[in-house]
Amino acid sequence: MKALLLYPQFPQSFWSYDRFMEIAGLKTVIPPLGIITVAALLPPDWEIRFRDRNVACETEADWEWCDLVILSAMLVQKPDFLLMIQKAVRLGKTVAVGGPYPTSVPQDSLDAGANFLVLDEGEMTIPQFLTALNQGETHGVFRSLEKPDVTQSPMPRFDLLQHEKYLMMAIQFSRGCPFNCEFCDIISLYGRKPRTKEPHQVLSELQTLYDLGWRGSLFIVDDNFIGNQRNVKRFLRELIPWMKEHHYPFTFITEASVNLAEDDELLNLMGEAGFYAVFLGIETPDQDSLQVTRKLQNTRNPLVEACQKINDAGLLIYAGFILGFDGERSGAGERIQTFVKETSIPQPMLGILQSLPNTALWERLKKERRLIGEEGHPTGDQNTLMNFVPTRPIAEIAKEYVEGFWTMYEPQNYLRRCLDQCLNIRSLRRQRQTMQFPLGKGLRLVAQIFWYQGIRRPETRRQFWNQLWIILLKKPQMLNMYLGLCAAGEHFWEYRVLARERIAQQLDLMSEQPPLIASNK
Repeated sequence: MKALLLYPQFPQSFWSYDRFMEIAGLKTVIPPLGIITVAALLPPDWEIRFRDRNVACETEADWEWCDLVILSAMLVQKPDFLLMIQKAVRLGKTVAVGGPYPTSVPQDSLDAGANFLVLDEGEMTIPQFLTALNQGETHGVFRSLEKPDVTQSPMPRFDLLQHEKYLMMAIQFSRGCPFNCEFCDIISLYGRKPRTKEPHQVLSELQTLYDLGWRGSLFIVDDNFIGNQRNVKRFLRELIPWMKEHHYPFTFITEASVNLAEDDELLNLMGEAGFYAVFLGIETPDQDSLQVTRKLQNTRNPLVEACQKINDAGLLIYAGFILGFDGERSGAGERIQTFVKETSIPQPMLGILQSLPNTALWERLKKERRLIGEEGHPTGDQNTLMNFVPTRPIAEIAKEYVEGFWTMYEPQNYLRRCLDQCLNIRSLRRQRQTMQFPLGKGLRLVAQIFWYQGIRRPETRRQFWNQLWIILLKKPQMLNMYLGLCAAGEHFWEYRVLARERIAQQLDLMSEQPPLIASNK
């Protein structure tokens, strides 16, 4: 079998870092770990070509060559994903799809013409798919309620990647999350019992990336890295000597719940292992909204103190915030802005709540007949109005979103937070526990930052040089991280304009339509 594996394009979004990628000479942030793991599950006698369309599109020769097209996608990749299915169908190719989007909304893939839906987790359903192919079947939907033992998961095919085109590499340690946040689809996709790989598995993956020549940052893509704290400590205790033996070739960033701040041992181990940053799902400083959405782990301790504790351990904080929870009081956007200013989180991801399929929120809103339209049409985009009828006016939520995003990413505000966050990070164990750029990309990036922010842009010129001097005097070990954050500003200053335009267009469209009617037919 000749299989063409395609990963669809992402639209411009908060996480796409388009302008950053351009000035750094890169194509995209991280590789698609899911589909290169799928590649490892396919028969060894198959011929495989992989194309990440965010790096380089497939050629017509690729289309002519293949017998089978395999696609994986997240919800935000929907437009390009459906286009690729439709093109494959026109060319008479067999199409198999999987990943979070088809798993949550399988009908879209069927409507587009996909032959096989290989849903849920591939370790369970790819063998079913292969059996069907061997038996000559031409269509099928394969699902599994059972969750795989990830200690048996194969090593991803890192050799298929064009490593030099990515800002970071990616690995996975665990799947699932023990918490029960109402809006989150991770527990519906992967369950509430975190399943972890064995330490030796992950070290083998790191060794493979090392042998392939990668040096720089690695994103551990777990939705909650610390979901199983006993096992993550086991892994970190073995990672630390490996990193030391290999002279610290990598630095790590991951996602974790805020209760990370409650575990001093875990924080210390992460610092010793080379973690430089963590993404936290803070969502809102409003305690009543946290209670409503069942994010109770964020209510146990003051959130500002938790952030300070994590900074004290040597970790940069990225964080997500959401507007539009049920019962949310007016001014939620301003309270998020105040929290961000107080904690100096440089890149707050502010989004409007979307009700994702199969979440507890989705099921509740469905019963309450509050989903907008036939199926709610979630988009996965941070600057799309909610797909349900909220408890306060949509226009008010939209106004707070636009004003909040615009103000937080005003260049002077953004650069000030970058400086303050770097100064807040107190205990770096070594010079290399910081953001790292791929080999050969660092000098180009620094030159571009100096040109755009230090010379060409008048509104940042004076502030940029003053703050650079402060970093060099007070925290020279943070220089890489600080310059990386500055460079990301180039993306956000463009993106905030796009976000404002997108929301304005949606509000204009709403004003031309009859009042929204919740529907659940």
